[in-house]
Amino acid sequence: MPQFRVGDSIIYHKPKSSVSPGPRARQVYALEHGEHYHYVVDKFWKVTSVNADGTIEVVTRTGKKHLLPVGDPNISKAHPLQQLLYRKRFPN
Repeated sequence: MPQFRVGDSIIYHKPKSSVSPGPRARQVYALEHGEHYHYVVDKFWKVTSVNADGTIEVVTRTGKKHLLPVGDPNISKAHPLQQLLYRKRFPN
């Protein structure tokens, strides 16, 4: 389980379903009858708080806040190359 600190950049791999995946969707596959798709969209967030109860608070580029469990398998720390490549997608 990774250790998080305030200011860390994270990438959250958000699972979604819809009738038409967007351009940033990856791991796209059709559901049973082919009318809906299941896919993953990467979200680029920053850690604003590390809580004693095993959660972290993150902020999005638009200022929304989310509370996530530290052990969530959809969270990964952004590597330096990812921070450089996606720098415009992370919140300031």
